[in-house]
Order: sequence, then C-alpha cells, then structure tokens
Amino acid sequence: MRAVVIPRHGGPEVLTLTDVPDPEIAANEVLVRVRACALNHLDLWVRRGLPGIQFSLPLIPGSDIAGEVAAVGSLVSGVSIGQKVVVAPGVSCGACAACARGEDNFCRKYTLFGYGLNGGYAEYMKAPSANVLPMPDNLNFEGAAAVPLVFMTAWHMLIVRAALRPGEDVLVLAAASGVGSAAIQIAKLMDARVMTTVGGAEKIPKARALGADEVVDRTKQNFSDEVKRWTAHRGVDVVFEHVGEATWDESVASLAAGGRLVTCGATTGANAKLNLRYLFAKQQSVLGSFMGSRADLYSVLKLVGEGKLHPVIDRVLPLSRAVEAHELLERGGQFGKIVLAIR
Repeated sequence: MRAVVIPRHGGPEVLTLTDVPDPEIAANEVLVRVRACALNHLDLWVRRGLPGIQFSLPLIPGSDIAGEVAAVGSLVSGVSIGQKVVVAPGVSCGACAACARGEDNFCRKYTLFGYGLNGGYAEYMKAPSANVLPMPDNLNFEGAAAVPLVFMTAWHMLIVRAALRPGEDVLVLAAASGVGSAAIQIAKLMDARVMTTVGGAEKIPKARALGADEVVDRTKQNFSDEVKRWTAHRGVDVVFEHVGEATWDESVASLAAGGRLVTCGATTGANAKLNLRYLFAKQQSVLGSFMGSRADLYSVLKLVGEGKLHPVIDRVLPLSRAVEAHELLERGGQFGKIVLAIR
C-alpha cells in the first residue's frame, strides 16, 4: 500500500510517500480502508521528535481517521465489511482498573495511532475492534476525520475535568485551532457565554459563526484586559488553555475567584509560573487534561450525528501533499482542521 512515513525526525521535508507492506490483522482487529485523515499538532511533534521519548521509526503518522471496514478478525463481532467508520485515536490495554472504569485515557499503556502505533497517513490501517466506531450518517469522510481527537479532547476538558455548568463564562484560547473551534461549540451547547481569541481580524467572523459571544484579536489586544472589561472585572469561570507559555500569564489573570483553568497542551512552551498566594486566596483550580475516554467520543459522535456539533475544516489536500499540509499547520494560518484525503 501507499503511505507517508516518518523515516527520521526533522522538518516537513522528511515525510516520505512510499510503498509499505499491507497491515496484517489479528483475531480481535479490524482492517480499515482509510479515506481521510486529519492533521493535529501531535503529528508535528512526533515528526520533529520529543525530548525523552523514543519513537519506533519509520512510523506512519496520523491519529484522526475515517474510512471503510476492509476486513475483520475471526473474533470480531458487531463490525461489518464495507461499514463506514471513525477510528478512536487512543488505544489502551482494556484490562486494567482505569479501563474497567471507562477511563481508558488513564491507562498506563495508553498510546495513540500515529504516535506509538502506525496511523492514518496510509491507504490501510489496523485497529482493535473496540476502536472502530460507526461514522455519523450526516458526515462525509473528511468531516468525520476532523472530529475525534479535538472534539474528544475538548469535551473531556470542559465537561469532565472543568465540570462546566450552564450559564458560566468561558475563555477559549485560539478559536482557529481544531480544539479551540470544538471547545466553543461545546461551551455554547452548555449555554455558556464564550470569549475567544484569534490571530487576525479576518478570523473574527468565523469565530462568531461558531457561537463565540466576544472575539479578541490577540495581535491588537491584551485578552486578559478584554476579559476584565467583558466580565466587569470579575473574570471568567473557566479558561480553556492549550497554547502554553505565550498565553499562560494572561490566562491565569483572566480567572475569576473560584475559577478553573484546564489545559491540554503547551504548543509555545511548557514552563509556566503560578503565584500560589493568588491561587489559594482566590480558591482557583488548575487542571491537566489528556485526550478523553472512548465514552467521551461516543458522546461527541452522538451530538455530531444530531447536527448539534460540527467539524470545522480549513482545507482538504491529497495524501501526496502531506509535506505541504505540515507546512501549513506549522505556519498557523488555517481556521479549523487540515485533512488529507486518501483515494
């Protein structure tokens, strides 16, 4: 089959379109004919390499996958050949206490397609049958591929970790990002008031179209000052943070007394400071969040199927233009997901 592989760590130019052996499935696995695979910043980090993490190279990247079932293992039930499916991006052991609780993203053996396992930049990929979920009928393959990782992550951050309540004020960083565009929609589904940030005036109408009540152009305004104006100096109940060092101080400054800051990423750097006196005096919470459970993904897919949540796609490119797709994502000019179509 044709696949894009990472043969060594480096810039986008290391991505190589080549022939690789077809995957061989085990008795409990499913072979998926990949039709679309969406990009995430995780793809960039894996390609560049991460300090202290050893990747098994060559590796096929790609965590967000939609396609058709091409074959099923002898022990697989409930999945049929030709069925349109979405692949849950996280793989766990299925046997530990965390998995038994339905908290598979807490599993000590948890990994991701395109990270610890070959992913979706390929014509075919294999997955445990538990990871293969029915694709919502109202989506095409490109739309379905734009859903799993970002919506599951945003749902876990807002609903599970931050315990967002109806009517609260929420600050969502980076509306143009995949996870940011998902978070705005989920917060509005909870009847929250939402302020968000964008990097340029041309993105303001798009952020408002997602449901944002207030949009701050971070290239011209200090968003923590705008939060104070917007909330009459109270601050927001929840800050949805995933940018890291570049926005951390302003994010913390935007929190109300009793507010919760939830973070899933550190795109601009991981070294952040906290004034502990403010933290305990204002009874604030700082929450880490990683991916989401498969149950979270089921919740998201149900709402997507009902038309209450919508994937946001910036552009679709063929697999042969994976290098260009990585370059576009690194430059950060997109609004929503970049998706690779695999025909």
